[in-house]
Amino acid sequence: MCGPSGSGKTTYAKRLEGQGMIRLSFDVIMWEREIKTVPLPQELRDEIEAELQARLLELVAAGRDVVLDFSFWSRRMRDDYRDLLGPTGVTSGDRVPRHRSRHRPGTSTCQARNSF
Repeated sequence: MCGPSGSGKTTYAKRLEGQGMIRLSFDVIMWEREIKTVPLPQELRDEIEAELQARLLELVAAGRDVVLDFSFWSRRMRDDYRDLLGPTGVTSGDRVPRHRSRHRPGTSTCQARNSF
């Protein structure tokens, strides 16, 4: 999932979760650990990300469908996850969300273009 805060990523990810996908989310881990203050210290953020990445790789190796309920706001983060998943054969479907965001009601072309 990729998009700004409030764009519906979690709502859509939960729908996919209801259809059998596994949803991985920074927010879920933060709530499980009772962390309510953001931004996170870098060390804690890195710890949570490492946990999520390890779980992602386990699930992909087990053949499970996974939705990453993250903002992926930076190109670097998107590239890091492409690099992480590259050896597994999982590829990014950038074109599909880009097409969908351009054609989503209430979304300007500028917002769609800048969200990736």
